[in-house]
This record gives sequence, C-alpha cells and structure tokens, in this order.
Amino acid sequence: MIGISEVEAAAGLVAGHVVRTPTVSSPGLSDLLGVPVTAKLELLQRTGSFKARGATAKLLSLDEAQRAAGVVAVSGGNHGIALAMTAAVLDVKATVVMPRTAPARAVEIARDAGASVRLTDDMDGAFALVTRLRDEGLTLVHPFDDPLVVAGQGTVGLELADDADALTDVVVSVGGGGLIAGVAVALRARRPGVRIWGVETEGAEAMSAALAAGGPVPVKLSSIVSTLSAPSVSRLTYDHVSALVDDVLVVPDRDAVRGVLELAEHAKVWTEPAAGALLPAARRVLERVGDGARLGLVVCGGNATTADVGRWAADFGLH
Repeated sequence: MIGISEVEAAAGLVAGHVVRTPTVSSPGLSDLLGVPVTAKLELLQRTGSFKARGATAKLLSLDEAQRAAGVVAVSGGNHGIALAMTAAVLDVKATVVMPRTAPARAVEIARDAGASVRLTDDMDGAFALVTRLRDEGLTLVHPFDDPLVVAGQGTVGLELADDADALTDVVVSVGGGGLIAGVAVALRARRPGVRIWGVETEGAEAMSAALAAGGPVPVKLSSIVSTLSAPSVSRLTYDHVSALVDDVLVVPDRDAVRGVLELAEHAKVWTEPAAGALLPAARRVLERVGDGARLGLVVCGGNATTADVGRWAADFGLH
C-alpha cells in the first residue's frame, strides 16, 4: 500500500511538468443533479487526461540506463498519449502498444509525438506484446500496476482535497484502478470523512469483478469505452480499492455516452465516455446516500472526437 507521503512526493516531482487543473463548482451540474457539484477538470490536463501525472512521475524517476533503453506502455488510448508526449519532452524513446479498438485520434497523437505505435487485435494481445518488449529490454511504464504511477495519479486527489469546498462523496472512473487508488489514498488522508465511489461500464468490469472474487481476475471486454477496458486490475490497485473505496458501480455504455452529452450541455465541457459515466453513477450514489450530499466528480479526460461521440449517440438512439 502506498501512503500520503508517496503521493506528496509525486506532487513535488511532477510540479512544473503537469497542469494544476481547475476545481470548480458547477451550477449546471448542480441544477441537473439537485445537489452541489464540484468538478475536478482533468480533461484540461496536458495530454487531455489525468494520465500525464503518472507517466511524468514514472519517467522522471528513471535512471540513465532505463531512459537509454527506451520505454514501453500498453494503453487503451490516454496512457499512450501521456507517455508519448511526456517522453518526447524528456527526450526518451517511447513505444506504445494499443488494441485496434483504441481511438484513432489517440493513435495519431501518440505517433505525432514521436512514439512508435504498435497495434494488436485486442487488449489481451496488447498486454502480451508489452510483456515481450519489456523482456527484450525496454523499460515498462505500466498504466496502473506501479506504485509511482499510482502516486502520480493520486496528485489529482491532493489538489481536489486542497481546492474543493465541503464534499460528502467523490466519484472516480475506474479502468485498471490507478486513478481511484491514488485519489483514495489522498482523500483518506486529507478528507477522511468523504465517501469514495468508483464507476465502470458494462463490459469493462475488472475492478467490480475483482471485488466480487476477492482479488484480480481476468474479465471479458466488450465495452465501447476503450479507456476503461483493462483485462484485469492489479493486486496493487485491488488492495487499495478494497481497503479505501466505498463501492464500485457499473453503468451501461449508453448511459456513459448520454453523460458525455449532458456534460457538454450542462457543464460546458467536452469529455469522453469514461468521464460521461460519472453522471449515471452520481445519480446512483444520490439514491443511496440521500439528501445533504455534496458531490465531487473527477472529470478524468476529454480525448474523444465529435465524430466518435456522434456515432455512439446515433448507435444508442441518443439525441
């Protein structure tokens, strides 16, 4: 288990390399949900998602031999973007492995940043290829199974704790669990009374399956939300979530896409479905906790194109 000291150390490490993103009250979302809502706008992070934090913390911690070897990562989109762009700034050669289901825009951004992008048929194949490349000598920057990466993502929680008004409940999207693990460490230290909720989409249920099984298990992936689609969580992230998080909720893809449209209309921010999933989850949280809630939403990323969202909305009959 990592502690608040590791998250604070990561904050010092990444300072000046990542954006301290806005933490803002949202009148539009407050009206929509009927309770005060504060949004942590990680979609305004350099690279368009929180992933820049963990990638930066890891890359800055490498020794010269590890940097010289070059780095490799597996990604459903955002971690690959973050690694590619951060590695370019730090003059480290990067290889990013993504499944063909990853957003075309993410592949384009990673390539434009100078990374070598390798595509596989599915996420299982992506993890297998990354393991082989690591064994061949590249330095692995894992998207969530790394204490330094988790501590880097936890800096989101430090900033939220420092900058938000009173909160009762915080909702965080879950893929492999690095973000919620780090945020939970920070909030349990700085805002110990706050309830912490995770949200996954149906067909990307690695953490909820792990919680049901008592540890990480492989899951079958079918969600359109590639940025939440981890084939399993890690023991590291599972241990943190099982100890520190109140519950992990699962919502349909359709509701996550509708959440993207609602965030655009009511919060005036353009997000991806991983962040859109926060709104149906928030409604479920409010059903459970009742009146008096004050919500914090970690708006994790905005790397979806208008064409992507338009296509998903049409597929689900959303207007």
